[in-house]
Amino acid sequence: MSQSIQNYSQKSLFPIIAAVFVALLLLSNISATKLIEFGPLITDGGLFLFPLVYITGDILTEVYGFKAARRVIYSGLAIGLLAAFTYYLVQIAPPAESWQNQEAFESILGFVPQIVIASVLAFLAGQLINSYVLVKIKEKTKEKKLWLRLIGSTAAGELADTIVFTFIASLGRLSFDEFLNYLVVGYLYKTLIEVILLPITYQIISAVKAHESAIG
Repeated sequence: MSQSIQNYSQKSLFPIIAAVFVALLLLSNISATKLIEFGPLITDGGLFLFPLVYITGDILTEVYGFKAARRVIYSGLAIGLLAAFTYYLVQIAPPAESWQNQEAFESILGFVPQIVIASVLAFLAGQLINSYVLVKIKEKTKEKKLWLRLIGSTAAGELADTIVFTFIASLGRLSFDEFLNYLVVGYLYKTLIEVILLPITYQIISAVKAHESAIG
């Protein structure tokens, strides 16, 4: 490896952003095991962090390109599956006689595998569509209209993600009316958060691009 390439790999923000992406995904999957109700609105605990996963994915795609973002997406899915398998092994392992929390463990983390399966399929569809749409819009707009790329890609990706995730995650848990509520609220909320945080996303993308150009 040449000295210039080695210096770039050491100073690039790509590994940090990729790690943040995977961490947000894992935390969101665990948080999503709890359904939350605000009056007539039903959603899950993933609402606090999951929108940031898409924003981080937008940053990865905008700065580093579709292929780099796709590698991170696949890495996140692999870690998610590993986490689900680990929770399953811990769940079926015989508890110590003095440990009285088996039912509590199963009621929370025992549901993670279903959430992870929903997340894996939904996230794979949603994130790949999100990144693909962003790249295609960028081919048309070049470096202009970043807002269009970010919002357009999120609207498409979140739609696919929310439909797949809500369908699988709600099986055996929600009635049809609750499912529709969950679907609509989730989609509108996550897309709205992207719009609200757009100015911050702009600043982060600009800063990351400047940093990567400086070390390139």
